[in-house]
Order: sequence, then structure tokens, then C-alpha cells
Amino acid sequence: MRGSPTRSEEVLSRCLAGAQLGVAFRRQVPIGHYIVDFLAPSIRLVVEVDGAYHAGRERADSRRERELTRAGYRVLRLEAELVLQELPRALEKIREVIGGR
Repeated sequence: MRGSPTRSEEVLSRCLAGAQLGVAFRRQVPIGHYIVDFLAPSIRLVVEVDGAYHAGRERADSRRERELTRAGYRVLRLEAELVLQELPRALEKIREVIGGR
């Protein structure tokens, strides 16, 4: 996945580049044995974009989120469709989490 991001990851990546939301994000970052979609290391925020791959993976995704939370990260999950169809709303959700550091 690192070499070929999904369309929703590409769209969100352009919006997060250059600290446009006030914090720097990195894409496809390894944390433990996971690779997260986006990470803002300065505030320990993980943003995951959930597309078709995540259908039927609720238990695995929940376990992953619990482990990341235990490691001190906040995890924000965004539906891929939200990113693609309502990008301003998706960005607002990220801003809310950033603002509530």
C-alpha cells in the first residue's frame, strides 16, 4: 500500500501536506507492527482512511486501534467515501481533533 495509495488517501494527502492544518503529517508510517495511513507525530494523532478493504475487518481494526491507543496515539478513522465526497467535512473532523489536543 505504501507505493500505491488509494484515491481517498491521495486526496487527503494533498490536504495534509505542508502542515496545512497546523501540524505536519507523514503518510504510511510504521508504528510497531502496523503501518498507519497518516501520522502527526508532534501530537501523536493517527488518521486512518477506511475503504472497501476494511469491510468485514471490524474486529481486526478495533484491535489495531486499541493497541495504537495503548501506545499513546489518538486514532481518527474516516470513511473513504467521506474523504472523496465531502472533503471539507472530513478535514473539519481532523481539525476538531487537532484543536482538542
